[in-house]
Amino acid sequence: MKAINTVTGSASAEQLGTTLMHEHLMIGWGGWELDCAIPRFERKAALKNCVDRLKELKDLGLESFVDPCPMDIGRDVTFMAEVSAASGVRIICATGLYKEDLGITSYFKQRSVDEIAEVYVSEITRGIGDTGVKAGIIKCATGKGQVTAYEEACLRAAARAHRQTGAPITTHTDDGTMGREQLDIFASEGVELGHVIIGHSCGASDLRYHTDMLDRGCFLGFDRFGLDFLHPDKLRLAALIGLLGVGYENQIVLSHDSVACWLGRGLALPPETAKLVENWKPTHVFKNIVPALKRAGVGDAKVRAMLVDNPRRYFQN
Repeated sequence: MKAINTVTGSASAEQLGTTLMHEHLMIGWGGWELDCAIPRFERKAALKNCVDRLKELKDLGLESFVDPCPMDIGRDVTFMAEVSAASGVRIICATGLYKEDLGITSYFKQRSVDEIAEVYVSEITRGIGDTGVKAGIIKCATGKGQVTAYEEACLRAAARAHRQTGAPITTHTDDGTMGREQLDIFASEGVELGHVIIGHSCGASDLRYHTDMLDRGCFLGFDRFGLDFLHPDKLRLAALIGLLGVGYENQIVLSHDSVACWLGRGLALPPETAKLVENWKPTHVFKNIVPALKRAGVGDAKVRAMLVDNPRRYFQN
């Protein structure tokens, strides 16, 4: 039985149960701590907010929660462990680095692929700093329409760390681009693509883009439900229902990419855009998306596959 690192110890894939595969407790863009014009971060209040959020999800049937925050945008695994212990929801955290335009890159641009991979391996096998918490997945990311040299190095490091540890890979993509190129890089490093989730694939409704990747054996993240200002939920649903209708239910996972707490200032959205994130919360799939799928004729077995069986398969592969 393969052990999965969680922030409070190890678990088996069979223990995961209903799982959201891409949510965040806390995000902080690089430099947030230099903003002296904002109130001091209230950790106790943030902790309560996150615990309450996860307890609400637990009441809806959630058992596990993957927080793939990379190491360079505010990851706090001690905070995650406290939230997990207080809420009773299992949390899996990540090692890895974010995309070039929003990550903290100066140090790692000076490192080789193998040196970056060594960091990832250490966080998976030894633990993150002196916290005692071990990462359970590897995160990497690309921007819109290109893979920069730095991002390629991080992707290759993720692949090499995966091959050394068995920890699966999950990715960030922008606007439904570069998923195929990510898979090409992983494949060139010898990764079996059933260990990979191409994240935010619902950022496009191009079914050829989706099926090109699915036919290579990876998982796709339909994991930004509620972010209508980036891509409307009705289009995410249309693409998802189409893919389920032709038999891809065993390769898709669901989530929202929601953020419970921001370090520093959060998203500054104009009023007309703010209305388009009213459903951007981790209850949305359970309260709205699953009922919409069922109204469209998607059966319970396919819903279960995306929320229970596929997370288990991803970690078992």
